[in-house]
Amino acid sequence: MPVRCHVKSLQICDQVTGGVLAMQKIKSLMTRQGPKSPQDSIHDLSPVENFRIPSKEELRDLREQATDPQAEQELINSIEEIYFSNDSFDVVQYELEKLPPVLSLQEMEEYRDRLKRQQAAVSKKVADLILEKQPSYVKELERVTSLQTSLQLAAVICTNGRRHLNAAKEGFTQASLGLLANQRKRQLLIGLLKSLRTIKTLQRTDVRLSEMLEEEDYPGAIQLCLECQKAASTFKHYSCISELNSKLQDTLEQIEEQLDVALSKICKNFDVAHYTKVQQAYRLLGKTQTAMDQLHMHFTQAIHNTVFQVVLGYVELCAGNTDTKFQKLPYKDLCMHITSESYIPCLTDLCKALWEVMLSYFRTMDWHEKHDQEEVPSSSDSNNVPATENNFDRSYIKKKLEHGLTRIWQEVQLKVKTYLLGTDMSNFKYDDFIFVLDIISRLMQVGEEFCGSKSEVLQESIRKQSVNYFKNYHRTRLEELRMFLENETWELCPVKSSFSILQLHEFKCLGQSRSPSMSPSKQVSSADSASLSLFDQYSSGGNPFEIQAAMKDDETEDVLASNGYESDEPEKSAYQEYDSDSDVPEELKGDYIDEQTGDAPTKSVSRETLRSRKRSDYNLNKVNATILTNTTLNVIRLVGKYMQMMTILKPIAFDVIHCMSQLFDYYLYAVYTFFGRNDAHESSGLGLSSSRLRTTLNRIQESLIDLEVNGENPGSLASSEEKKQKVPSPHLSQLVILTSSNTLFGLAERVVATESLVFLAEQFEFLQTHLDSVMPAAKKPFLQQFYSQTVSTASEIRKPIYWIVAAKAIEYEQTLLIMGNVKWDVKEIMSQHNVYVDSLLKEFEQFNKKLSELTKHVRIPLPVSNILWEHCIRLANRTLVEGYANVKKCSNEGRALMQLDFQQFLMKLEKLTDIRPIPDKEYVETYIKAYYLTENDMERWIKEHREYSTKQLANLVNVCLGSHINKKARQKLLSAIDDLDRPKR
Repeated sequence: MPVRCHVKSLQICDQVTGGVLAMQKIKSLMTRQGPKSPQDSIHDLSPVENFRIPSKEELRDLREQATDPQAEQELINSIEEIYFSNDSFDVVQYELEKLPPVLSLQEMEEYRDRLKRQQAAVSKKVADLILEKQPSYVKELERVTSLQTSLQLAAVICTNGRRHLNAAKEGFTQASLGLLANQRKRQLLIGLLKSLRTIKTLQRTDVRLSEMLEEEDYPGAIQLCLECQKAASTFKHYSCISELNSKLQDTLEQIEEQLDVALSKICKNFDVAHYTKVQQAYRLLGKTQTAMDQLHMHFTQAIHNTVFQVVLGYVELCAGNTDTKFQKLPYKDLCMHITSESYIPCLTDLCKALWEVMLSYFRTMDWHEKHDQEEVPSSSDSNNVPATENNFDRSYIKKKLEHGLTRIWQEVQLKVKTYLLGTDMSNFKYDDFIFVLDIISRLMQVGEEFCGSKSEVLQESIRKQSVNYFKNYHRTRLEELRMFLENETWELCPVKSSFSILQLHEFKCLGQSRSPSMSPSKQVSSADSASLSLFDQYSSGGNPFEIQAAMKDDETEDVLASNGYESDEPEKSAYQEYDSDSDVPEELKGDYIDEQTGDAPTKSVSRETLRSRKRSDYNLNKVNATILTNTTLNVIRLVGKYMQMMTILKPIAFDVIHCMSQLFDYYLYAVYTFFGRNDAHESSGLGLSSSRLRTTLNRIQESLIDLEVNGENPGSLASSEEKKQKVPSPHLSQLVILTSSNTLFGLAERVVATESLVFLAEQFEFLQTHLDSVMPAAKKPFLQQFYSQTVSTASEIRKPIYWIVAAKAIEYEQTLLIMGNVKWDVKEIMSQHNVYVDSLLKEFEQFNKKLSELTKHVRIPLPVSNILWEHCIRLANRTLVEGYANVKKCSNEGRALMQLDFQQFLMKLEKLTDIRPIPDKEYVETYIKAYYLTENDMERWIKEHREYSTKQLANLVNVCLGSHINKKARQKLLSAIDDLDRPKR
């Protein structure tokens, strides 16, 4: 029984399993709803799955059964999800595993019935689906049958086609088709041969490229290389071409490198043809902008390399060896090894080399301007796009070149500045320093024409060196001037009558524009060269810095007279006396014209008087010789040197002009100290030294003269800096004798000294316009004050200097002694003058004779002779008044005798001198005639004539006592005189 039960259970399990399997498959089919027919779907089931598929009768029964669709759907939904999965699994194993450990027949049957119901529901669903798709299935089956028929027809057609092709092959000539094949093969081989020949040519291109590079045909080389690259790209399907392509690329890079080297050569020596090739090459490469960037780099590098090599060459030359340590030094340190001897040659070569670089840049710009003008018409006819690109390139290049001007000039300035400041030039010779300034000035002119720069860097560096140099130089020159003055014998320096400071080397730059001696051709050439810029002048060759040396070598001057004379007869004196009046103007041969009134005297002037008047100028030669000394010439040369420096260095123009004024001040002070200082005569009350002259001399003494060295002012406390700016007072040379009466107390030396000072002042006045043009506006009042208060006082120094000669040349004291022995209280009118008049006139004749002898050696200008005669006459007249004032007793006849003596003196004196009117004539006559005044008139006269001394006025009152003035009146007049004298005390 248990066995049967077990078997029954197994049967139920099999049925369940089979049903489950069938249900799973059917449900899967339902889910896919594929196009397969029911038969095909059934054939797809496995044998196990096929085991329980319902038969047609069952299907029909299922359809015929009245079912509830909702119940069927619930049955289908109650099927486990695992049966709906696409994953294959063992259904039997799944159902067996679900069995409980203890089997129950009833449960098994119930489970079986449920599965059957589910199977039946699924089967019915499947049957419904099959019936639903039946028309589509039939239709599709018909299409399959039609397709099969078509395929069979196509097979028949293909069979017939093959048969016909075989017939055509057999009936057509195989030879004809072979000929066509051979012809096609021949054409292919010809094309291959051309390709091989082209490849062979490409392989040999590197040789031709090398030749073209050696010939510097860069455009041709690049054009060939680009064509080869284009051809190589056509045959790139050949394996050998890949290697050739890389080789051509390397060659092109090599050409660019050589092109860059060729571009760098432009910086030092611009060649139009060479640069044109280089630019064409870069244009072919499409790298014109890159070329311009590279060009500026090369110019900067060229400047650096050029200056370094020039300075290094001189450093190694001076060191005497080729030590490599100099090559490793920076440029700044290298400049410090330049010696003073090689400084100027090195600077000249430096500027020459830099000029070549800047000239190359200038010519590069000029090339681009001309090239752009040529390109503009041609580019306007071309396509718009390339024209736009060309315009952009030209605009870029133009801006780059214009910007490069300032950049390159800045590099040049910095290099030259480093060189300038690398050496201390304070101990250079003046000519060498001026030569340096001239070079730098020319370099700054180059910079201004190059890019419009004011060269602030160069100006500042040269200003530093100039200030340092000029301080030392001026101090040395002042000491040198003191030495010259202390050793000066005040003899004439023989110069030509046509002498002008413009003939001196130092004033060449000033004289070229004014000198009439320049030939018209030179004037035209200089004008033409001035209108052209330096770059235009030297664009075809030459160097502006080569002129410097030429100018230095060509400097010659001819200002000194041969053997001191200019005439063809050197044995004759330049100051010999002559009697001929053939060269006297007609108006001087006529009657004498009074300078004050313009009236001619009734009495004609004798020939002798005319001759004596002609001699009054003491210029007893036909040549109006210039009076100056070696020291004067030295000062003038110094002024010229200062002006050279000032012209080049306008920023320190005020300092230079101030030092120039000190040269004049010191010369003026020396001349006055040597020949004009005399305290006794300063107190004479004649106003010999004007207040302006005294103020000028005091200013010079305070600002320029170091009195501590002379022991004149030991209590003065001055800073060391002030002491450096001062110079000790000079001392007159012992060779100059001023005490001999035979030489009129050194009158020749005094004339030479004084007139050389006047000549120096005239030269300063001649230079005033030029000095004013370079003087800063803020400092012009100093220049005006210097001319109005110092230069203009030079002629005023004549009076105190020549006064000393006039005071000693005539024996005035002897005249006073003789006058003291004359009786003036005579009772009758005398017709004969007194002896003292003859004695005084004899002194004047002696003075005139000595003066005439002196003119054989020194020309005495008319103003000098006039001042001398004026001083002598004034002193003589004052001596006469003093003699008349010493008279104790005097009568009216005695007073008349005084007038007679004075008139005799004037008559004879007028024959000796041309001075009209006679100085102080009224001074004597008024004093003599005052004797006749009444008491009231006398008192008024005393108050109006303060030029007489108290003694002279008192004596006049005393001698009138008893004549027409009583004692009371005398006392009153003496009181009035005392009142006048009181303020003086």
